[in-house]
Amino acid sequence: MSIAELILISVGLAMDAFSVSVCKGLSMRKLNLKGGVITALFFGVFQGVMPVIGYFLGSRFASVISSFNHWISFGLLAFIGGKMIWEAFKSGEDDEKTREYRIDLKELTLLAVATSIDALALGIVFAAEKTDLLFSVTMIGAITFVLSLAGVLIGHKFGSKYEKKAETAGGTILILIGLKLLLEGIGVI
Repeated sequence: MSIAELILISVGLAMDAFSVSVCKGLSMRKLNLKGGVITALFFGVFQGVMPVIGYFLGSRFASVISSFNHWISFGLLAFIGGKMIWEAFKSGEDDEKTREYRIDLKELTLLAVATSIDALALGIVFAAEKTDLLFSVTMIGAITFVLSLAGVLIGHKFGSKYEKKAETAGGTILILIGLKLLLEGIGVI
């Protein structure tokens, strides 16, 4: 696999994480660079680790995983998107504490898993192609990190201006990404 192919694959894999990072940025009323970096690290690390797991699981489990991974992604993204929409309309909690970005490790883990499941199958391809695993997953993780951090910053630019509307849009986008993954997985699109 050439470096150009690996870069294209890395960018393609990072697009879901980028989109979800934009949604996370939408919920930031004040820029929280530490929160943005932690969010990007979660996505980058998970996107890099999943191909390693796929590499070692091998093709023996590929058909089992690919038969339901779209359902897992849809469920996680729909749940978190619905939670974002619900929180946007929660009444009477507009004090300074709720306006600050909170790092929710459970939520970040769920989002990172949901956006990196497709990278699991890539690990199987890496094993079949005898790809340099360490270099490949480092590239995937780094590109995902950079794009996710950019997504958080872009999302914040819009979220700080439009607050509730932006958080509602972010939740809706997560649900739609999950729906897209589901429809692709069952062969509708």
